[in-house]
Amino acid sequence: MSSRRTTITTGSLVIASFSAVLILSGTAGADDQGPGSSKGGKVVDQAPAGVELTTLLPAKISVDNDSGKTDITATVKNGGTADSGEISLLVVGFDGLTVEKAEGCSPIAEENLPEGSNSGFSCPVGTLAAGASKSYAVDATYDLSKAGKICLPVQSADGTKTFWQQGPVPFGTANPSPDAPATPLLLGTDNQPAGPGADELARTGPAERQALLGAAAASMVTAGAAALWWSSRRRAEARTGTGAKTGTGTGAGAP
Repeated sequence: MSSRRTTITTGSLVIASFSAVLILSGTAGADDQGPGSSKGGKVVDQAPAGVELTTLLPAKISVDNDSGKTDITATVKNGGTADSGEISLLVVGFDGLTVEKAEGCSPIAEENLPEGSNSGFSCPVGTLAAGASKSYAVDATYDLSKAGKICLPVQSADGTKTFWQQGPVPFGTANPSPDAPATPLLLGTDNQPAGPGADELARTGPAERQALLGAAAASMVTAGAAALWWSSRRRAEARTGTGAKTGTGTGAGAP
């Protein structure tokens, strides 16, 4: 890997400084920001005069519950009044979110990944005109038994400055849907696996339903056997004249 890319990917992400502000709870904020959200983003190094660089992520993604695959659109935008100059965008995955591919981007070698990340791609944006934006299609996988985060730094072409960094910001939900085709995850929400102990997602598939039905059937059989036993006992008591009466019938009133 070239020394330039090494410069871009080592030491320039300010992950620690975001730890206090990125663990955002609730879902209303993510929904309110529409389909593209800059939530969890912050200016790091001052951009050139007239340049205002930001990134956008979808407010909601859906994860296929069988394959764990999801699609994410990562967008870099220049909202200023001047051209940006040569810049690059990094797309980096953390914890349960792994970036598999970013269209038009090069994978970052494992030894050059930011500390704590599991995957990343470097995207040569070039120069963004004032008011222009550029989007990248990102293929990722998400392990729903874990928290998952993504980070989008925007850097100078030589990697010496980070003009903007979104994240690492989490995608997640407090209510996973393991028995549905896909689970929706909201930006800025920590993922909480379902079930006691939160060690794994609740399992509610066909095997579990059969087990529940079997337990219910066993209970019904037990209840039915008890009812038959009680009915037989009452009939026997009626024939023999026993039941609630006790003793032999030779008490004080006997002749």
